[in-house]
Amino acid sequence: MEADDVSIREQIFHDRVRETIICVLLFVCLYIVSFFIVAHYKKKAEFVADDNEDATVNRIALWLCTFTLSVSVGAVLLLPLSILSNEVLLSFPHSYYMQWLNGSLIHGLWNLVFLFSNLSLVFLLPFTYFFTESEGFVGSKKGVMGRVYETAVVLLLLTVLVLGMVGVASAILHRSSTVESLYDLWEYYLPYLYSCISLFGVLLLLLCTPFGLSRMFSITGSLLVKPRLLEDVEETMNCAAFEEACLARKLTNATSCWISLNVEVMKRQFLTIQTRRISLEMRRRASPWQRYLGYPLAMLLLLALTVVCVLIVFFHVLELLFNDAALPRGMEDPLLGAASFSMFGSLGAAVQVVLVLYLMVSSVVGFYSSPLFTGLLPRAQDTTLTQIIGNCVSLLVLSSALPVFSRTLGITRFDLLGDFGRYNWLGNFHIVFLYNMLFATLTSACLINTVTWAVQRELIRAFGLHKLPLTVCRSTVPFKLLVANGLSKVQ
Repeated sequence: MEADDVSIREQIFHDRVRETIICVLLFVCLYIVSFFIVAHYKKKAEFVADDNEDATVNRIALWLCTFTLSVSVGAVLLLPLSILSNEVLLSFPHSYYMQWLNGSLIHGLWNLVFLFSNLSLVFLLPFTYFFTESEGFVGSKKGVMGRVYETAVVLLLLTVLVLGMVGVASAILHRSSTVESLYDLWEYYLPYLYSCISLFGVLLLLLCTPFGLSRMFSITGSLLVKPRLLEDVEETMNCAAFEEACLARKLTNATSCWISLNVEVMKRQFLTIQTRRISLEMRRRASPWQRYLGYPLAMLLLLALTVVCVLIVFFHVLELLFNDAALPRGMEDPLLGAASFSMFGSLGAAVQVVLVLYLMVSSVVGFYSSPLFTGLLPRAQDTTLTQIIGNCVSLLVLSSALPVFSRTLGITRFDLLGDFGRYNWLGNFHIVFLYNMLFATLTSACLINTVTWAVQRELIRAFGLHKLPLTVCRSTVPFKLLVANGLSKVQ
């Protein structure tokens, strides 16, 4: 009997060590990828400053931002990895090489992501911002530690201020003693604060994702080569080459009539037009397969993914009306490998993974395309440290709310694990139902608007009406004129 107990304890110990090693390796990989991403966008002048102290502070802040970005990437991959792990265990239930993949590992990853996302959002990112803005106390010894002390004091005072305000409000509203107020603060108000933060992230996703789904069509169209019916690359390239030659002649001819011009602005315009001309030449040399097959397939794929998302949300709305089990809920003990989380098996699970990642990409596109957050858009080798911190905060809020967002819309049937399923508003039927209806309505409206605008724009361009001397609005172009113009071209 004692030997059995020892073997059980050894097995538990080995399982814990194996899960720890896997989590560490996964985090190291995410940290390396995040470091290269941040290094691609950071402004190098801030890290090679004349003051060695400022450069050291900026490097420490960059490491903390990289840690936060790696947590954000982990939160994005959390739900897809869980779904794929379940399907792998279903396909290979007795495989010796898949014994490391179990419910305990997945549950631990969910708890770690929840812990580090809240730690980064509440402590690390504010510390990073105050650390870059600090200069040390007056009269204290200069150095990095002086800035650390000042940042720690500022964070401590801010924390005491917030907790004091919450404690006073709790005592006034509930008329309880100070000890009871502190107990309520730890047991009820901190989870409620986390719930409010997640609700804010989910609402941000609700606003950004439909707009991003419509923007994906235009962005993809600008990256791919359109068919010649929809775009005359030759004419556009000739115009770019003419503009480039004109600017080059102005820059080379140092005559008196060009003295008043801003040479630096002209150089930037010249480089921009030159880059555009080179990209147009590359698009002109594109193969017919890329031109006539790649663009239509990409557009059809985006349209299919968006329509599938809308149909799934509509079906989930109907399911909410007739079945209370459709509400998102938490799951303490994940039974991986017992059953598929999709009625279509492994194929449906793969579609769920693609949809979750597609929604995340669309939300990021919509976030940076909105007028309020356009200034946060990172630029290669020209993003300040303050902008990097702001981007990390935004991506962390969006990514940490992605599992709740996907489960609330019914994109996946994988229930939320750990503290992700303990949010107070998840069991509220009215909030979940209204959220699904708003998402379906906004996405359908954005999709219809994008498709109709794109079709009319391409028809006007294909029939040559965009070359008219007068400004042509889509409401002022009659359909008979389009047909007549098209028939005259055919004849």
